[in-house]
Amino acid sequence: MQERQVKQQLDLSAETNSLFMGHRTALISYSARILGSRDAAEDIVQEAYLRFGLGNSPAQTARQGLAYLYRIVRNLSLDTVKRRRIEQRAQNEDPPFWIVPRTNETPEQTTMFCDEVRIAQEVLASLTQDIQIAVEMHRHGGCTLEAVAEYLGISVATAHRHVRTAMVKIAIALDRKNA
Repeated sequence: MQERQVKQQLDLSAETNSLFMGHRTALISYSARILGSRDAAEDIVQEAYLRFGLGNSPAQTARQGLAYLYRIVRNLSLDTVKRRRIEQRAQNEDPPFWIVPRTNETPEQTTMFCDEVRIAQEVLASLTQDIQIAVEMHRHGGCTLEAVAEYLGISVATAHRHVRTAMVKIAIALDRKNA
């Protein structure tokens, strides 16, 4: 009984190998189009072969086995792309402000900074409430212009104009002070 099972396993293994080897280059090309790298695609195809050998049953036809093999390659390739994006996003993020070493400012620099903040606050206070809200939501709250427009009940172009108007007036006021 066991000899028969072993022989069946060997026959299945030979079928799996021939199916895999017959389509290996096509699988690598398929994965390379998704990944953009032939080297990474070869690794993915090898991993797919290992998974395919474990999940393949004797009842599968060659066509079903090939479709399954392509699905494994596609899923592994897409998982790799997703993992790369997540890793790249984590690398591109700026570290929190409290982790970055600060330079020691002189008392004069601190006073000048506080004076510039006061000027910016005065300019903002002189503007309409809609413009103030738009600037605070967009520049300080990190909201998109679409979110600002929706909150204020205005168009996106008007929200952009509000933010731009405030920033220009603040820049002009700071230039006058520094002139």
